[in-house]
Amino acid sequence: MKTHKCGWCLGDDLYEAYHDKEWGVPVRDDDTLFEFLILETFQAGLSWITVLKKRENFRKAFDNFDYKKIATYNQNKIDSLLQNEGIIRNKLKVKATITNAQAFMTIQKEFGSFSKYIWDFVDGKPVKNALQHYKDAPANTALSDAISKDLKKRGFKFVGSTVIYAHMQATGMVNDHEVNCFRYGEV
Repeated sequence: MKTHKCGWCLGDDLYEAYHDKEWGVPVRDDDTLFEFLILETFQAGLSWITVLKKRENFRKAFDNFDYKKIATYNQNKIDSLLQNEGIIRNKLKVKATITNAQAFMTIQKEFGSFSKYIWDFVDGKPVKNALQHYKDAPANTALSDAISKDLKKRGFKFVGSTVIYAHMQATGMVNDHEVNCFRYGEV
């Protein structure tokens, strides 16, 4: 018997493994939330599979997404990243990663953790949608608009509402698995 999966991941082993193990699973640790936030910002304007295929390269290039280190990157490190063919070499996104690491730590100081800050937007519980088909998922919502606006106010870059909604899906703040997907009930 074949297990049903969300249609967006079918046909690529890496994509399917990501869907089966990570996508939509509630993430509450700051390290992973930061990694996803940065990967989502690099995805802006590109497909997620492009970023996913470069994920390990991103981890190496960005010190395993250690936001404390990233917050201190200097021009030499920026130049080095812009020469790294294993990642998406977008100058504005690289600089935004540094800015976002700094803003991330400011939120941690204010709220105790980034997780507390971000999960408070959904009262600590995932929003469970009932999508029949993955194409029915919105690109953004009033909630992602509000989070995006707040993050921008706090100095974050490349955190438009669509990026934030994708982040919410990836980190399980919203369950957008198709209702007949085997992961829908599991996450």
